[in-house]
Amino acid sequence: GHQFTMRGNWLAVLLVLSSWICIIVHCEVVNVEDIGAVSTDAKDKCKDVSIAERNRDIFSSSLQKLEEGDTWLVPNKTFCLMGNVTASGLRNVKLQIDGTIRFSNNQKAWPRDENGNVKECFYFEDIEHVSFTSSGTGTIDGQGKGWWGYIEYLLIQENRPRLLHIENSADLLVENLLLKDSPYWTFLAGDVERLEIRNSAIDARRDKADYHDLEDLGAFNTDGFDVAGRDIWIHDVDIWNDDDSICVKERSGGSGRTNCSENMLFENVRASGVGLTVGSIGPSSTHTCVRNITFRNAYMHHTFKGIYMKSRPGAPDATGEITDVLYENIVMDGPTQWAIWIGPQQASYSGACSLLWPWLGANSHLAGCPVPSQITWDNIVLRNITINSPKHSPGVLLGNSTNPISNLVFDGVVVSNPGKMPWGDKFYDCQAVQGTATGGTWPVPPCFNEVEN
Repeated sequence: GHQFTMRGNWLAVLLVLSSWICIIVHCEVVNVEDIGAVSTDAKDKCKDVSIAERNRDIFSSSLQKLEEGDTWLVPNKTFCLMGNVTASGLRNVKLQIDGTIRFSNNQKAWPRDENGNVKECFYFEDIEHVSFTSSGTGTIDGQGKGWWGYIEYLLIQENRPRLLHIENSADLLVENLLLKDSPYWTFLAGDVERLEIRNSAIDARRDKADYHDLEDLGAFNTDGFDVAGRDIWIHDVDIWNDDDSICVKERSGGSGRTNCSENMLFENVRASGVGLTVGSIGPSSTHTCVRNITFRNAYMHHTFKGIYMKSRPGAPDATGEITDVLYENIVMDGPTQWAIWIGPQQASYSGACSLLWPWLGANSHLAGCPVPSQITWDNIVLRNITINSPKHSPGVLLGNSTNPISNLVFDGVVVSNPGKMPWGDKFYDCQAVQGTATGGTWPVPPCFNEVEN
C-alpha cells in the first residue's frame, strides 16, 4: 500500500524552518522603505515605470546583500515593481512581506534577455533555510490581466513572466501569502528539497464567475503551485486559477540536487482550475521519475478538470516512470470538463493527443489521441473520490497497448448524476489499463475488473 515516508523527517525540518533564531551577531531588519523604496496608493495600477524600476533595483540589491540571520521587510504598504527581482546564495534569512508588492504590466518596459525572453517577476536560485512569510497576509500581485487573453496569446504566447520562481534550493517555508493574477505560472519550485507551503492562496481569474468557461480560460498558463524535487509538503491552501492548480513536474538523472520528483504530500486543499496534476511527464535518456505522491483531503468547486495525470512523448530510447501515486478523500462539485483524466497530454504539438479529441471523432487524423509508450505507469490509487454532477462523462483512462497502465485502483470512486457526453453508458474511455474497481465504485470503468470488498 501507499506509505507516506516523510513524517519521520518533518519534525527536524519544521524545527529548522520555524526557528528563526539569531545565532550570529549580524541580525538586522532591512526595511525596504527605510532604504529608499517608495510606496504608493493601494489602488495604484503601477503605470509609472521609473518608480517601478527604482523599487525593483532597491529590492534586488537589498535581497542580495542579506546576511545570515537578517529579516527583509516589506512594510504594510503598497509598492510598485518592475520585473526581474533576483537573488542567489541566500542562507538563513526571513523574507517578510506585510504589505502588497504589485508588478507593472508594461510589456514594452519589461526586462528581457538578449533573445527577447521576459525575465521573471521574482527569481531565486541556490537559497537555503529561507522563509517567505508575513505577519498578516502578504500580497504579490502580478496584474496578469494585461498579459492574458486569446489575442495576447496569439501575440506573445508563453513569453510571460512567472510570479515567483525558485531553483536549486533547500529547506524553504512559504506561508501567509496571497499570490494574485500572475502573468504566467504563479509559483515554480524546480529541483528543490524540503519545501513547505502553508496557509497561502492563489487567485488568478478574469472575472467573478463561479466556474471556468472559455472566457475565464483565456487566463492561459496561470499554474498554481508547480513543484519538482523531493520532500515537499503543501497544505491548507486555497487556489482558483485557469491551469493546473497544483502540479508535480518531473525530475531525471544528471546534474542537480534531485533525480526524481518524490515524497510529496498535498493535503487540506481547496482548488478550482485545471486539476490536481501530475505532468506532463516526458521520458529522458537519464530516466524521468515521479514517485510517492499523495493528494488528499481536497475540495474542488466547479473545477475544470479534477484528477489529472498526463504523459508526453520523447525519444524512442528514452524512459520514465509514474509510480506510487495516491488521490484520497477528494470531493468535486460540478466539474465542467473531465473529472478524471489519466493518460496522454492534450496539446498542439506533433504526436500529442489532439486538443480536438474526441470531439472531431476519435479516428480522425486531425483529432487522434496517441499514448506515449516510454512512460511506465504503476500503482495509481484513487480512494474515496466523490464527483457530483460532472458536465461531461466522468473520465478518460488511456494507456499504451505495448506498455499498459498497471495496478490502477478505483476504491470508492463514486460519480453522481454523470454527464452523457461523449461516452454515453460507457462513462469512461478506458483502454490499455490493468484496473481494479472496489469499495462501491460507480460507474465501473469498462476495462476494469470489479472486486467485492
